[in-house]
Amino acid sequence: MEMTPTQCQQARLARDLRYDGLFFTAVKTTGIYCRSICPAPAPKEENVEYFPSAIAAANAGYRPCLRCRPDSAPGSPAWLGKNATLNRALRLIDEGALSEQPLTHLADRLGITERYLRQLFVDEVGLSPKSYSLYQQCLLAKKLLHDTRLPVTDVAMACGFNSIRRFNDCFKQQFSLTPSQIRKQGSAITGSEKGIVISLAYRPPYNWESLHRFFASRLIPNLEWLDEHSYGRTFQYGDCVGRFTAYHLEEKAAFRVKIHLSDLSFLPRVIKTIRRCLDLDADSALIAQRLKQALNGLLPDEGIRLPGIWSPFEAGIRAILGQQVSIKAARNLVGQFVALNPYNQEDYRYFPAPEQVSQFDLEQLGMPQRRRETLRQFSAFAENNSLDDEKSLLALPGIGPWTVNYLRMRGLSDPDIFLAGDLGVKKALAMLPEPFDDTLAAPWRSYLTLYLWSTLS
Repeated sequence: MEMTPTQCQQARLARDLRYDGLFFTAVKTTGIYCRSICPAPAPKEENVEYFPSAIAAANAGYRPCLRCRPDSAPGSPAWLGKNATLNRALRLIDEGALSEQPLTHLADRLGITERYLRQLFVDEVGLSPKSYSLYQQCLLAKKLLHDTRLPVTDVAMACGFNSIRRFNDCFKQQFSLTPSQIRKQGSAITGSEKGIVISLAYRPPYNWESLHRFFASRLIPNLEWLDEHSYGRTFQYGDCVGRFTAYHLEEKAAFRVKIHLSDLSFLPRVIKTIRRCLDLDADSALIAQRLKQALNGLLPDEGIRLPGIWSPFEAGIRAILGQQVSIKAARNLVGQFVALNPYNQEDYRYFPAPEQVSQFDLEQLGMPQRRRETLRQFSAFAENNSLDDEKSLLALPGIGPWTVNYLRMRGLSDPDIFLAGDLGVKKALAMLPEPFDDTLAAPWRSYLTLYLWSTLS
C-alpha cells in the first residue's frame, strides 16, 4: 500500500494500529525514526519525513526510537518488490546466507551473477545485499538486548557475528548507540538453559480462533502442541534441535514466544520461520478487502492468516501423505512417519530430515507402494536440491500440481496459490450462491483457498 504524506500524517496523529508497519516517521530535528503508533508527543509536520520501511529510514541516516522500537513493528512487504529473485534472496539472507557464505555463493544459489544481485538490491531495496544483511543482524541483536539478559557475547553469536569488536562497531554504526546503552533499556525477560523469550508483533486484526482450528485438525502429538491461547512445536537443523511455544496476546497485537535452542547461531532463521508459520507479516485488512471483491461481496472473517509448515520438505511430505485421503487419515500417516525418526525423545518428536528417510522402513505406513516410492524419491531429491523449483518437482514420479502447490502454499507461504483441483475447494465452490473469478483475489489466492476450506467445517 503506497501512502501519501497527507495519509501518513493523519495516521500518525491518530496513532491507528492498522497502519503500524506500513510507514515510518523520521524526525529531522532529533535524527530518530518511529512507528506510526509511537506514544511520544507528535512532532510538527514540517519536521518529519515518511519512509515505507524501517530500513529505508535507517539508510537515510536516522536511528530507531528507543520508546516505540520500530524494529518490533510488523514487517511491511510493500518495499520488498515483486521480483521473485529478490524475494528469494531476501529470504535466504534472513536465514543467515551472508553470515555463513560470501555473496558469490548466494548469487550462485540464485542462478544469477553477483553484479546483477548487487544491482537488484540497489534498485529495489536501496542498499547492498551485505548492508541489508548487517542491518537485519543488528535489528535482531537490538531485540535480544532489549528483551533478554543473554550475555552480549551470546547475542553477537546468535546474530551471526564472529567477533565482539566487529559486533560493537557495526551496532554503533547502525544505531549510534553501543550494545550496553541498549541493554540499559531492556525489559530483561529470558528463560533458562538457553531458553529465550521474545515478543513478535503483528498488524491487527488477527483471527487466532481460525488458525487454532486449522492447527488442531492437523496436530501431530509431541511434534506439536496446542492449547486455547498458544501453539508450539519442535524443529531440527542438522545437529541443532529446538522447540518453541507462541502465546497469543491479542491486547498487545503480538505473540510472546519461548524458544529453546541447542545452538544460538540458528536463532535468526528460527524467528523468521516462526513469523512465517504464524503469518505475522500479512496485512489482513487488505487481504480481506481483496477476498470480498473476489467473493462478490461475501465478507470473510476478519484477520485471516495462512498457517505455515516449518519447512518445504515437511510440507511436501505432508502433501504426499495427504494425497486422495481425508485430513484425519493424512494426520495419522504423518504421525506414523514422524514416529520412524530414531532421534525422537520421550517427550518430544522431531520431523525427519531428507537424508534420514532412506533408512526408514516405509512398509509400516498403510499406503500404496507407489506412494512409498514417491516419498523415497522426493526425500532423495530434497537432500541436494532446492524445493522452490516447481518444474523439477513436477518431474518427480507421483508429484503433481496439487502436491507442488500445497508445498508452496504452506511450506514456502506463497500467498497466491489457488488449489482449484482440491476436493475440499470444489465442495466449497459448489456451496457458493454464485460463481466467482479467483483472479480477482490475486495476489492473495492462498487466503481464498484457506477461506473456502474453512466454510466446510
